[in-house]
Formats: sequence, C-alpha cells, structure tokens
Amino acid sequence: MEIRSTTDEDFDVFVDTVHAAFGRFPETPVEGGGLWWSALEADRCLLALAADGRPVGTAATYAFELTLPGETLVPAPGVTAVGVLPSHRRQGVLSAMMRHQLADLRAQGEVLSVLLASEATIYGRFGYGPATHTQRLTVQRHRAALALPREGGTADAPAAGADRGSVEVLRRAECGEILEDVYDRYRRAQPGALSRPHRWWSSRAGQPPISPAPRYVAVHRDADGVPDGYASYSLGEPGNTLTVDETITCDDAVFTALARFVLGHDLTSRVVFRHMPPQHPLRWQLADFRAGEAGDDMDWLWVRLLDVPRALTARGWFTDGELVLDVEDPFLDEHDRYLLTVRDGKADCVPTDREPDLSLDVRDLGSVYLGGTAPSTLVRAGHIRAHRPDAAALADALFRGDRSPHCLHWF
Repeated sequence: MEIRSTTDEDFDVFVDTVHAAFGRFPETPVEGGGLWWSALEADRCLLALAADGRPVGTAATYAFELTLPGETLVPAPGVTAVGVLPSHRRQGVLSAMMRHQLADLRAQGEVLSVLLASEATIYGRFGYGPATHTQRLTVQRHRAALALPREGGTADAPAAGADRGSVEVLRRAECGEILEDVYDRYRRAQPGALSRPHRWWSSRAGQPPISPAPRYVAVHRDADGVPDGYASYSLGEPGNTLTVDETITCDDAVFTALARFVLGHDLTSRVVFRHMPPQHPLRWQLADFRAGEAGDDMDWLWVRLLDVPRALTARGWFTDGELVLDVEDPFLDEHDRYLLTVRDGKADCVPTDREPDLSLDVRDLGSVYLGGTAPSTLVRAGHIRAHRPDAAALADALFRGDRSPHCLHWF
C-alpha cells in the first residue's frame, strides 16, 4: 500500500473516495459555494492506494490556530476527511494513514493536532483525547423570561454587567465581514476555540453561519456602534422552533442581550441553543431555572500532543508547582518521563528519571491539556495512576485554566 499527498489533479479523486467511504454521494454545487470540502487544501490531503493503484482511504488536515489557557495561540492541524472504503476496512489502512499523518506533522514541527471524532471508540487508540464538551440548551418560549439584573445602577452609571448597546437584525448575506471579525476576536480570547481562516468564509464551507444556508443574524453593537457579538438563527419545525447556530461574543452582558433577543422572538414555541459551554450562566439567568433543559452533552474537540514538552510550555498556567509525568504513547511506541515545573505562569518541561507523580496515556494528557477535564476525574476513572496521595489534587490545580475551554467550530 502507498500513502501519498494529493495534487490539484487528483483532488476530485480524493473527494469521491471520502464520500464512497461513508456511503454518500457528493452534493451538487450551489450558488455561492457552501460545499464542505471547498476549504480543503490539496497539499494537506492524503490518499491511501492499494497495490493496483486504486484509492482506498483518505485523510486530511486544515491549518487552524488553537487558543490555549492564558490566551496563547498555537498552530493546530485539524484532522478531517478520514475514511476507508468498506471493502478495505480492518486491514490496517486507517492505522497506516494515521501513523503517516502523525509522522508528517511532527516533521513539520507541529506540537499537537486536533479533530472531531465521528465515533468515540476510534481515535483514542491513536492518542487523541476528548478535551472540550458542548451541549444543547432548550428553553420553552412561555417560560423564557430572564431575571432582572441586580439593582443599583443609574442612567449614567448602569449596574455591573448592564448592556449599553443595541441589537440589529441582518440577513447572513449582509454581514459576512462582521461575522468574520467578531468571531476572530472571540476565538483569540476563548480557550479551546479554533480559528476560522478567511478561506472558510470566502468559500462558505462548513455549517451555518459560514455556509450559504439562509439565516438571520442578530448583530450586537456597543455604545459606539462597533459590532461586538452576534447570534445566527433560523425558525422552523418542529412547532416553530427558533434554533440558534451559535452565539459569539467575548462579553457576558452582550451574550445576555443576544439571549434576551432570541428568547423574546414572537411566534416561536421554544428556543434551542445548539452549542453551549457546560456550566454556562444562562440557565441561572432564567427566572424559572427549570425552563432551561440541557441535553445532548457531548465531546467536541479532541487533542493529540505530538511534542509533550513544547505543548506543555506553550499554554498559560495559574498555579505554581511541580509534577513528574510518566507518559506512554502506545500508538507511536514511545514512553517518556517529564518534570513539569510551573513558576509565575510559565512552565518548564524536561526529561527526568525521578519517580513519577502521575502515570498516564498521551490521550489522557490531551484530555486534561486545555483544563476542561480534571486529572482527578481520570484518576477516579482508572485512566491515570497517581503515585502519591496529593498528586491528583496538585495536578487539578496546575492544569486548571483561566476559563472553561469550548469549541463550536465544525470541521
């Protein structure tokens, strides 16, 4: 079997092969683009070829940036379009492609890679661990009132968290540049968020509000008229449900203003927020706490560390301390031990022969890396082994982020 990068000439072969792997047919192009594969780059795609030269497998990466705790940014290849023809499954094709891809990424100097897992049982064996989660929040329209903000403000000096801006309704086609700019400011401040390169917006690849699907967009502007948030939404079945694709802003007061707008929309039976960070305060802002029904809690972004020392020193840290991590990488047949030392928000990570505090798989290191999963949770689950009584608590304090990680970009 041969695994090689695609070229512009065989890009159509790649697209046909990945669709065949999933038993689907390529969609018919629509005016304005919108095909998910239009954001792929030929030199970042891999084809697996059988001995007779027939394509039997595909894998690719997008060029993203990932925001880490402490608002630092690192390149993060986003693995996508991974598929093997049904006739060639369970013959080592997928493992060979994954090993080839990881070797290529390391050779390019990448410190980590990310993906969205179609099945939760597949990618753990390749070293990926679920690092962010998302959930759906459904609010019945007749119970959607928000509690009034705390008293104490005046017209000249509103209460803390009060909104001084305005909301304007635009069609998706009218506000492309606004969406791109607001999202970019948001993702730079949100741990776990991925960049959306201009190529995605211009080709309209992906899911709404990137795609050309008709959407209304509630754009929030600050007191000076500068856009600082948006909510993309549509109204449809069942029962006149208003579905919010995503609500993007860096400011809690702006999020509340946008939530108040969609929750107050006429002729709707319920409002569904598709992507909400776990523990988001919106449920607590409802006058009726039980009016917000959380569901479909699921993993979203999976992280795979390729260079453990560089990855650990790249993110920000918020507690001082030392940990010896014994890290096993079964897929790449590697086993290393590192001393992680954190002082004043910066980390040093070097090889060591000291006795370990924690023993863990590289996939579990990926899960705790962004601060969304406490190491003690994985100790209790039997994934991580703690070698001294206080090791799990110290690891929890060290890996905690400044904000809970969240990713809503689909790729």
